[in-house]
Amino acid sequence: MQLNWRAISEAEPGPSWAGLFREYWPAYHRWWVREGAEARPGYLDSRKALRAHMPEMLPLYEQLCELAGGSDHASRFLSFYCPPPYLSGCSQAIWPGEEPVLVRNYDYSAKAFDSLVLRTAWQGRAVMGTSDGLWGLVDGINDAGLAVSLTFGGRRVVGDGFGVPLVLRYVLQTCETAKEAGEVLKRVPTHMSYNVTVVDAQRKYLTALMAPDRATVITNAAVATNHQERVEWASHARFTATVERERFLLQRLTLHVEPEEKFIGAFLRPPLYSSAFDQGFGTLYTAVYRPWQAQMELRWPKAKWQLNLNEFHDDTRVIFTPEAAL
Repeated sequence: MQLNWRAISEAEPGPSWAGLFREYWPAYHRWWVREGAEARPGYLDSRKALRAHMPEMLPLYEQLCELAGGSDHASRFLSFYCPPPYLSGCSQAIWPGEEPVLVRNYDYSAKAFDSLVLRTAWQGRAVMGTSDGLWGLVDGINDAGLAVSLTFGGRRVVGDGFGVPLVLRYVLQTCETAKEAGEVLKRVPTHMSYNVTVVDAQRKYLTALMAPDRATVITNAAVATNHQERVEWASHARFTATVERERFLLQRLTLHVEPEEKFIGAFLRPPLYSSAFDQGFGTLYTAVYRPWQAQMELRWPKAKWQLNLNEFHDDTRVIFTPEAAL
């Protein structure tokens, strides 16, 4: 399977972002209206929710809506408020070496993936991460050395809240420490259940278990897969092997501290690496975040791409991903 990746930097929202929106919008629009536009909240409700829960983001949101053309559908989509439900796989863990390192696999459909790393300096905060929805992020790092990543929480409940990629963007735009991030994750509502792992430059970390129908639980877990405190969606758990992947990672972290490179390499092989691409749960990439170095590294079984927040260069990569188990 071939994926064409891009790394793009634009300090303030401008022509590069507007061009990306024009390119991606037709596919995103089809997804957003698949249940009918009336199934999504209106513009005023969406903007009101942003103002209530993420007020610092409102000027940026309005700027992006204008660049996107200002249409009703585009503006509602960009709010990330109550989007259509979507599922992913994913594994993530914090390697307990001298330098904090966050490692994650992103298991999702290649047909619904941006294949894009964005480096921005919006509102004076430098942020780099893997794009979703053109300003949301599924993982990323900021100039304070705060790194964050998400996994699906393994529950079918859908409620009123935001798509979690925008919540990750909000954390990186406004927080510098894991403690600050935890406070944000406790108060911002999400439309589905997600596990968000955060690590900062002081080696403090947490995993927030977010859900639309109950209070967020802040834990000191260094590992997250696709369930929360217990399995609540048995068929999804079996299909994604969430319990097996969690046990595998916990065993590697608790029995002995192995070298960083060996730990990262485990993400590129089963049981963590998934080849279920035809079912929408293949491993599209492994990301390694090093807060002390402001560094993000993308890995695949036969390729590696290193990006630095402070020395970022626009670039492209053509990645051929194995479609069979390694």
